[in-house]
Amino acid sequence: MSDTSGFSSAERDAMKQRAAELKAMKGVKGAAKRAKEYEDCLSAIGGLEGADRQIAERLHIIVSEEAPDLHPKTWYGFPSYARDDKVIVFYQPAAKFKSRYGSIGFNDDAALDDGEFWPTAFAVLEITEAAEKKLRTLIRKAAG
Repeated sequence: MSDTSGFSSAERDAMKQRAAELKAMKGVKGAAKRAKEYEDCLSAIGGLEGADRQIAERLHIIVSEEAPDLHPKTWYGFPSYARDDKVIVFYQPAAKFKSRYGSIGFNDDAALDDGEFWPTAFAVLEITEAAEKKLRTLIRKAAG
Protein backbone atom coordinates (compact mmCIF):
# COMPACT_ATOMS: atom_id res chain seq x y z
CA MET A 1 0.00 0.00 0.00
CA SER A 2 1.53 3.33 -1.01
CA ASP A 3 1.60 6.36 1.23
CA THR A 4 -0.53 9.23 -0.01
CA SER A 5 0.07 11.56 2.93
CA GLY A 6 2.77 13.51 1.11
CA PHE A 7 5.20 13.10 4.01
CA SER A 8 8.47 11.23 3.69
CA SER A 9 9.19 8.38 6.07
CA ALA A 10 11.71 10.64 7.87
CA GLU A 11 9.03 13.32 8.31
CA ARG A 12 6.53 10.75 9.61
CA ASP A 13 9.18 9.45 12.03
CA ALA A 14 9.81 13.01 13.26
CA MET A 15 6.08 13.53 13.85
CA LYS A 16 5.92 10.25 15.79
CA GLN A 17 8.92 11.36 17.80
CA ARG A 18 7.18 14.65 18.65
CA ALA A 19 4.05 12.79 19.74
CA ALA A 20 6.18 10.56 21.97
CA GLU A 21 7.88 13.64 23.48
CA LEU A 22 4.51 15.14 24.36
CA LYS A 23 3.21 11.85 25.75
CA ALA A 24 6.33 11.39 27.91
CA MET A 25 5.75 14.81 29.48
CA LYS A 26 2.08 14.28 30.26
CA GLY A 27 1.57 14.91 33.96
CA VAL A 28 5.23 15.85 34.53
CA LYS A 29 5.58 19.39 35.86
CA GLY A 30 7.99 21.88 37.34
CA ALA A 31 11.54 20.86 38.17
CA ALA A 32 10.89 17.22 37.25
CA LYS A 33 9.79 18.28 33.78
CA ARG A 34 12.83 20.49 33.27
CA ALA A 35 15.14 17.71 34.47
CA LYS A 36 13.54 15.19 32.08
CA GLU A 37 13.72 17.64 29.17
CA TYR A 38 17.38 18.34 29.95
CA GLU A 39 18.16 14.61 30.00
CA ASP A 40 16.26 14.12 26.73
CA CYS A 41 18.24 16.91 25.07
CA LEU A 42 21.56 15.45 26.20
CA SER A 43 20.42 12.02 25.05
CA ALA A 44 19.47 13.41 21.62
CA ILE A 45 22.91 15.02 21.33
CA GLY A 46 24.60 11.83 22.52
CA GLY A 47 22.76 9.84 19.87
CA LEU A 48 24.28 11.89 17.07
CA GLU A 49 27.49 11.05 15.25
CA GLY A 50 30.32 12.88 13.53
CA ALA A 51 29.81 16.54 12.62
CA ASP A 52 26.18 16.45 13.79
CA ARG A 53 27.30 15.56 17.30
CA GLN A 54 30.14 18.10 17.34
CA ILE A 55 27.83 20.89 16.19
CA ALA A 56 25.06 19.96 18.65
CA GLU A 57 27.53 19.75 21.54
CA ARG A 58 29.01 23.15 20.68
CA LEU A 59 25.55 24.70 20.25
CA HIS A 60 24.59 23.34 23.68
CA ILE A 61 27.59 25.06 25.26
CA ILE A 62 26.98 28.31 23.39
CA VAL A 63 23.31 28.47 24.40
CA SER A 64 24.20 27.63 28.01
CA GLU A 65 26.70 30.50 28.09
CA GLU A 66 24.87 33.13 26.03
CA ALA A 67 21.24 32.45 26.98
CA PRO A 68 21.18 30.54 30.28
CA ASP A 69 17.47 31.35 30.69
CA LEU A 70 16.64 29.06 27.73
CA HIS A 71 16.09 25.50 28.87
CA PRO A 72 17.23 22.43 26.91
CA LYS A 73 14.63 19.99 25.60
CA THR A 74 13.87 18.04 22.44
CA TRP A 75 11.53 19.09 19.67
CA TYR A 76 10.77 16.55 16.94
CA GLY A 77 13.82 14.75 18.31
CA PHE A 78 16.06 17.78 17.73
CA PRO A 79 18.20 19.25 20.52
CA SER A 80 16.31 22.48 21.28
CA TYR A 81 16.26 25.40 23.68
CA ALA A 82 13.06 27.04 24.88
CA ARG A 83 11.54 29.74 27.00
CA ASP A 84 8.09 29.16 28.51
CA ASP A 85 7.90 25.88 26.55
CA LYS A 86 8.31 27.75 23.24
CA VAL A 87 11.33 26.61 21.25
CA ILE A 88 13.59 29.53 20.38
CA VAL A 89 16.54 27.71 18.77
CA PHE A 90 17.16 24.12 17.65
CA TYR A 91 19.63 21.99 15.77
CA GLN A 92 18.33 19.84 12.92
CA PRO A 93 21.00 17.20 12.26
CA ALA A 94 21.97 16.40 8.68
CA ALA A 95 21.45 12.69 9.37
CA LYS A 96 17.82 13.21 10.39
CA PHE A 97 16.68 13.85 6.83
CA LYS A 98 19.79 12.60 5.03
CA SER A 99 20.75 16.11 3.93
CA ARG A 100 24.25 17.31 3.19
CA TYR A 101 24.27 19.77 6.10
CA GLY A 102 22.65 20.25 9.45
CA SER A 103 20.92 23.48 10.28
CA ILE A 104 20.55 25.74 13.27
CA GLY A 105 17.04 27.15 13.21
CA PHE A 106 15.14 29.81 15.09
CA ASN A 107 11.38 29.75 15.62
CA ASP A 108 9.12 32.79 15.54
CA ASP A 109 9.48 33.46 19.27
CA ALA A 110 13.15 34.26 18.65
CA ALA A 111 13.79 38.01 18.77
CA LEU A 112 15.52 38.14 15.39
CA ASP A 113 13.14 40.48 13.59
CA ASP A 114 15.04 42.82 11.28
CA GLY A 115 12.71 44.81 9.06
CA GLU A 116 10.59 42.79 6.68
CA PHE A 117 13.14 40.09 5.77
CA TRP A 118 15.61 38.07 7.89
CA PRO A 119 17.05 34.53 8.04
CA THR A 120 15.65 31.99 10.50
CA ALA A 121 17.81 28.98 9.63
CA PHE A 122 21.48 28.55 8.91
CA ALA A 123 23.21 25.65 7.18
CA VAL A 124 26.20 24.51 9.22
CA LEU A 125 28.98 22.10 8.32
CA GLU A 126 31.12 22.91 11.36
CA ILE A 127 31.39 25.58 14.00
CA THR A 128 34.61 27.43 13.33
CA GLU A 129 35.80 30.34 15.46
CA ALA A 130 34.20 32.84 13.04
CA ALA A 131 30.95 30.87 12.86
CA GLU A 132 30.84 30.62 16.66
CA LYS A 133 31.22 34.38 17.02
CA LYS A 134 28.24 34.95 14.68
CA LEU A 135 26.24 32.22 16.39
CA ARG A 136 26.83 33.70 19.83
CA THR A 137 25.52 37.04 18.60
CA LEU A 138 22.44 35.39 17.08
CA ILE A 139 21.72 33.38 20.24
CA ARG A 140 21.94 36.50 22.43
CA LYS A 141 19.65 38.41 20.06
CA ALA A 142 17.18 35.52 19.69
CA ALA A 143 16.91 35.10 23.46
CA GLY A 144 16.06 38.80 23.80
